[in-house]
Parts: sequence; structure tokens; C-alpha cells
Amino acid sequence: MFRRTKSETTTPVETAATDTKVGGKGRPTPSRKEAEAAAKARAKVPRTRKEQMAAQRAARGESSSKVRQAMRTGDERYLPARDKGPVRRFIRDFVDSRFSFIELMVPLLIVTMILGYSGNAYLAGVGNTVLLGTLLLVVVDLVMLRFRLRRELTRRFPGESLKGTTYYGVMRAMQMKFMRLPKAQVKIGQKLPEHYR
Repeated sequence: MFRRTKSETTTPVETAATDTKVGGKGRPTPSRKEAEAAAKARAKVPRTRKEQMAAQRAARGESSSKVRQAMRTGDERYLPARDKGPVRRFIRDFVDSRFSFIELMVPLLIVTMILGYSGNAYLAGVGNTVLLGTLLLVVVDLVMLRFRLRRELTRRFPGESLKGTTYYGVMRAMQMKFMRLPKAQVKIGQKLPEHYR
């Protein structure tokens, strides 16, 4: 009365066996070489917070060393965003190829200090006059640089946005040549190429 027939009992077992064969893992077993490579790749991924921080520190160190190297060599790929592009490269070359009165400031400051501490009022007055005259020359030189740079930029790069370019040039001109970063790639008086694209 409560017995099962033979067909009822075999059907579920057969279907379960066929389901396992169809499902499978769906891909071939990886070779030992592939499995070892995958294990190494998993091992390189940092798991703990400490490992993640160490990996980030190492990446930052490598990135900053590339930026420092680019600042010395002028390599465009690793320069900061403010220094990238043909317009900024032209501005750097334009500023570096001309003599600036700011180069005279440090020697004149030393001379003015020596004259000021000499104890002679006349020499101190001469030192102050020379210093004020040099400051006036620097201001006039920077104003002229701004106008010449603007004219050259509109001539060489028509249609380009010139926002912040003269500020970039003036700030570079206000630094001593050996302190400028990225380092100067041209000499004073060197003729600049016509195209920077």
C-alpha cells in the first residue's frame, strides 16, 4: 500500500547524477604554472591595512621620485599639471632665455648690508639708493616681461586660453635662475624654436 514503485525511486537519483555532470566547474583545470602565477598575484595584493598603507607609501615615493627627476630633466610625462603643455614650456624657455635684473638682487643686497653696517652715513645712503634703484629696475623689467610674453603667446598660440600664463611667467622670473623648477633648459640669449606643439 505505501510502497514505491521502482520507477519512482530511480528517477530522482538519475536526475541528480545528470545535474552534476552538466553543471561541473565549467572550465579546465589550470596547470601548475598557471596556479602558481595566480597564487603569486594574490600574494602581492595587500590584505591588511598595514600592507595597504605600505603599498600606498611605496607608490607615492615612486611617483614623487619620478616628478623630482622630471623637474631636473624637463620630462613632460611626469611634470605636475601646472607645468605641463607646450604653452608652459614656451613660457619657461622665454623667461630663462633673457637676462633678468632679479639676478643682481642677491649681490646688491650683500653690498647694501656691508655699506649699511660700515658706520659711514654717506656709504649707507649710497647703498640704499643703489638698492632702491635696483628694485625699481626689477619692477620695470617684470612689467616689460609681462607685455612681451603676452604678445608672444598670442602670436604663437592663437586660440589657446592664456589664463594664468603671465602670472606663471612673472613668478618664474622672480626666482634666481639656479632655483627655478623645472630646471632651465635654455641658456641666456639662446634663440627659441618657432613651434612648441
